[in-house]
This record gives sequence, structure tokens and C-alpha cells, in this order.
Amino acid sequence: MSQMQIKLKSSGIISNYNESPLLRDEKDEEISRSALAMFRAKEEEIEKKKMEVRDKVHAHLGRVEEATKRLAEIREELEALTDPMRKEVSMVRKRIDTVNRELKPLGLSCQKKEREYKEALEAFNDKNKEKAQLVSKLVELVGESEKLRMKKLEELSRNIEALP
Repeated sequence: MSQMQIKLKSSGIISNYNESPLLRDEKDEEISRSALAMFRAKEEEIEKKKMEVRDKVHAHLGRVEEATKRLAEIREELEALTDPMRKEVSMVRKRIDTVNRELKPLGLSCQKKEREYKEALEAFNDKNKEKAQLVSKLVELVGESEKLRMKKLEELSRNIEALP
């Protein structure tokens, strides 16, 4: 018996060959159910821990948001104490924040359009190159055609002159 068969047999994966097939099938089924149950238990444990972590993250985010709001309020109070033009400053800052938010999509749009322009320019240049190559080929073919026609005309002219 090979070492692999011995390991499998000792782990219960391979049962005794002398056992009845029915008994082996029951043991195999029991092992499968046990493995499936262990797998489900682990999956449930993982899911439970995942939910716990998610809850902790949400709780922490809530606290962070509250702290952020409180800090903003404190900052406004502090500015009000030191700056006699606090309303004007606050309005300008809010306007700056609004403009900053408006600038972001505009910047992205510019980048996208620049990229599209570069791609279109590259395609345009490629087509211009292709056109130049085709024009060059056409000039070459027309020149070759003219030479052949002139040669044929000269030959016909000589044939006419050779006639009595």
C-alpha cells in the first residue's frame, strides 16, 4: 500500500477495502456532511466577524462626522472672536469652497477633452500620412503608366513608319 493510501485511509477518506460498499458510502456521506457543516460554521463565523467590523466602522464614522461638525462649529466661534469681519470672511470662504467643488469636474472635463484632442490629432496625422503615401503611390503609378503609353505609342509610330 502506498504512503498516500495510508494517509488517506488514516484520515478516513479511504475506508477499509474489506468493508461493505454500503458501509463505505455511509462513512463517506458522514465525512462529507461533517466537512460541509464545518465549512458552513466557518462561513457563519466569518460573516459574523465581518458584520461586527462593519458595525464598528459605521460607529466610528458616525463619531468622526460628529467630531468634524463640532470642530467646524468651534472654528467658526473662534473666528468670530478674533475677526470683526467674520460674516464677510465666512461668506467668501463658503464661496471659495463652492468654486473649488465646481472646479474639480471642470478640470476632469479639460483633461478628458485634452486626451480626446490628442487622440483625434494622432488619428488625423495618421490619416494625413496615409494620404501622402497614397498620393505618392498614385504619382508613381501615373508616371509609370505614362512611360508605358509613350513606349507603346513610339512602337506604334515605328510600325506605321515601317509600312510601305
